[in-house]
Amino acid sequence: MAESRTSAEGGMETSYGFREVADGEKQGLVNDVFHKVAKRYDIMNDVMSAGLHRVWKDAMVAAVNPRKDPTYRSLDVAGGTGDIAFRIVEASGRLAHVTVLDINGSMLGVGAERAAKKGLSENLTFVEANAESLPFEDNSFDAYTIAFGIRNVPHIDVALKEAYRVLKRGGRLLVLEFSEVDMPLLDRVYEEWSFKAIPRFGQMITGDAEPYQYLVESIRKFPNQRDFAAMISKVGFSRVTFTNYTGGIAALHSGWKI
Repeated sequence: MAESRTSAEGGMETSYGFREVADGEKQGLVNDVFHKVAKRYDIMNDVMSAGLHRVWKDAMVAAVNPRKDPTYRSLDVAGGTGDIAFRIVEASGRLAHVTVLDINGSMLGVGAERAAKKGLSENLTFVEANAESLPFEDNSFDAYTIAFGIRNVPHIDVALKEAYRVLKRGGRLLVLEFSEVDMPLLDRVYEEWSFKAIPRFGQMITGDAEPYQYLVESIRKFPNQRDFAAMISKVGFSRVTFTNYTGGIAALHSGWKI
């Protein structure tokens, strides 16, 4: 059925939520969604996760555990508003440098403005580019992070190959993403919240329910934890693991370039 999850073999490249689109069409549609929600992105994440995204992001950055070293380089993809990048810089004692890459200029504009207010601009570089074609040399970064963004990338396998390419030997990939709930009662409650409440809140907050409808549908289409872990392994990462948060509502995937 249309609502079934895609697998490790692919399918997200032609899935705009539950709607099938031509290969090459999805990126423009996703861009429109994030142009609409950029100014209210934090509120959107609070609605999508009932505020838990902040706890999950803190756990992700604890896993990154950046060195307190000015030579430490991290790449945060689809992180335009800076949520993960700011945390990494602070965790490094404001010594690390983080490159924030996003395909959406509106999101990057919000992040750059926030960085200036926090006094972090010198530790950050904002780059508008596609996760499927990173404008960086091989073996450039100590860590690659992406939080709640990988499911919006049309060709996930290509983005993962690019992540592997730009990481240094010994570098780590960390992907935080909404996933498959593994507790039956929580699963039913979360489905009701996602498909009935979230679009209504989106309509109330932004006056437009459609972006939120896409986002909840994209969560339901994304491969489950084991299938996504298989995709990470397939491109060459080693010691691939995942950790479920809040019963699998979100999961943190990890892989190493060895």
